[in-house]
Amino acid sequence: MKDENKADLTSKEDLAIAVMNLISIEEHLSFTVMKTGKKEYLHILGSVRKLRIGLMKSLLNNTEGELWCISKHLLAATMRQMETATKYIDADGEKAHEILKGAFGAYGLFWLLQKSGDDAKGVLKVLKDLGKKGAWKKKVSKTLKEILECCFEK
Repeated sequence: MKDENKADLTSKEDLAIAVMNLISIEEHLSFTVMKTGKKEYLHILGSVRKLRIGLMKSLLNNTEGELWCISKHLLAATMRQMETATKYIDADGEKAHEILKGAFGAYGLFWLLQKSGDDAKGVLKVLKDLGKKGAWKKKVSKTLKEILECCFEK
């Protein structure tokens, strides 16, 4: 952390992207096991899962209740939306942009849940604030832009 209000993404964002990719690898290995019928892929899947768990332990600040799983699924949803958006870039740029907004929203929720600290009150405040007037996407986007900074060396 560079200061209290900003998250240092030079280390954390790269780690979050790595976790996203490991989740995707887990998904692909699961389907590969079923498509090929080769149980050998289960061993690779188990190894990738262990690696992902280790990285998540160093990435997550707040795992209260089911926030571990919620965080994992927010990262997975972010990656899936980013991959989906790339498929629309040439055919429908507007749709690609809308899907990327959703990815940014999921990614922002992930970081907000981690920034809210280790206490339930912080998480509940974040969720309550996001729910007001149904403007959670705008609030997440604004807050994410405020708290995340990838280039502290400027």
